[in-house]
Amino acid sequence: MIILPLYIDGQFAETPKRQKVMNPSTGEALAEVSSAGDKEVRMALEAARKQADSGEWPRLPLAKRKEYILKIHQGILDKAVELAKLESDNGGKPIKETTFMDIPSSADTFRYFAENLEKFLVAKEINISTQISNSQAHLKREPMGVVVLIVPWNYPLLIASWKLAQALAAGNTVILKPSSLTPLTALELAKIIHAAGLPAGTVNILIGSGDAIGEQLCSAKEVDMISFTGSNEVGKKILTYASSNVKKTIMELGGKSASLIFKDADFDAAVNSALGSIFLNQGQMCTAMSRILVQEEIYDNFVADFVAKAKKIRIGKSDDFETQIGPLISEAQRKRVVACVEKAENEGAKVLCGGKIPDSFALKNGFFFEPTIIADVTPQMSIWKEEVFGPVACLVKFSGVDEAVALANQSDFALAASIWTKDEDAAQKVGRRLNAGTVWVNTYGMFFNELPYGGFKQSGFGKELGEAGLLEYSRLKNLIIENTKETKPLVSYWYGG
Repeated sequence: MIILPLYIDGQFAETPKRQKVMNPSTGEALAEVSSAGDKEVRMALEAARKQADSGEWPRLPLAKRKEYILKIHQGILDKAVELAKLESDNGGKPIKETTFMDIPSSADTFRYFAENLEKFLVAKEINISTQISNSQAHLKREPMGVVVLIVPWNYPLLIASWKLAQALAAGNTVILKPSSLTPLTALELAKIIHAAGLPAGTVNILIGSGDAIGEQLCSAKEVDMISFTGSNEVGKKILTYASSNVKKTIMELGGKSASLIFKDADFDAAVNSALGSIFLNQGQMCTAMSRILVQEEIYDNFVADFVAKAKKIRIGKSDDFETQIGPLISEAQRKRVVACVEKAENEGAKVLCGGKIPDSFALKNGFFFEPTIIADVTPQMSIWKEEVFGPVACLVKFSGVDEAVALANQSDFALAASIWTKDEDAAQKVGRRLNAGTVWVNTYGMFFNELPYGGFKQSGFGKELGEAGLLEYSRLKNLIIENTKETKPLVSYWYGG
């Protein structure tokens, strides 16, 4: 079986400790990956710190930094077919999604930040003239330093690309830790970065469980910033680790997003988009619209059409271009989803379709679960409050705008929402009332490199993407020069007279 190395200080390194990486469609091992221990973490920290403090990467002219990042963009495009298959095999996502969405979007993120870093990082000057001072302030964006990037298993290459592109564009050195469940495309990205010729220590990629290396990475003095995407449970641990040596953090955590479908919505578009908003990537999305709120006048028709179409979704192995929903990431994740559905039934909710493991012989070794729709859900139920992270939709009826907004906001999470109505003015008014970092109107899941993304409340803080996202990975220095010629600055008189 192929053994894949780590990437530390510009070198590929195997370790004695290894772990198997599985294909969730078949339950079979795809490869063995070297696992980092204390030694490898220490090597990566030292390499990243050395490059940040005295290496060339943070000090390169912005135009040269741009050239390197564009090489990564092109490298992803050159390997697009291979990366799409690898991402699909390792994560269980249908290959149609990885081919047409994940891989092109990953490459485009590097292109966007390469082409805009000079604009976003431009220095500014502010002249200040008062009775006591004539000063000039030079505001300069600098790299944070060493940034640890911790990436989840649901979008392994795409989220790694978001974080890497921004961190590198801002001039940081990086330690990337992919999920130990889905490390294969990140290790392929290491080859692309190595071929692009980035200075040694600029990017380091470590594989290992959070329990094994997470605390060491996140509490290290060498680290200036942590960017994490994942669960609330792990996010809270990271915040604890980071507090031992104060450092900036970005937290993109869980969600329990709501879709508000009003009676005047384009009915077919709303139904079909609602299917995608919860069943894409098997519902394993932070922004999954797991709470679908439908106005009572169209509720019965919506439920009938939604259920009928959900039953037609083709479940299959991830490498089949006809597959519309693949396996969950692991047997443990499937057990968790099953338990959530069973608990909902015990609390009085009604399963309208799905809720079971498929009985197909062809799928028996994978971690498949049927698209599931649950009705009669109330805000007191666990299924309303807790993130399932699986293909499970809750349908709820509402009467008017106030009730819809109250239901949508009745959550500890505030990541995203969507609104479906033909009344654009009404949509904007409702959108302003929703407690969510991103609100889509008559669409779902559109992420643009130009626009910031991030949530509120228990969904975390900080932004990814857009100018705001890039600036998160920088620090703002204020250099003030006193230009008064006729006299000395006021401070010189305070004690000296």
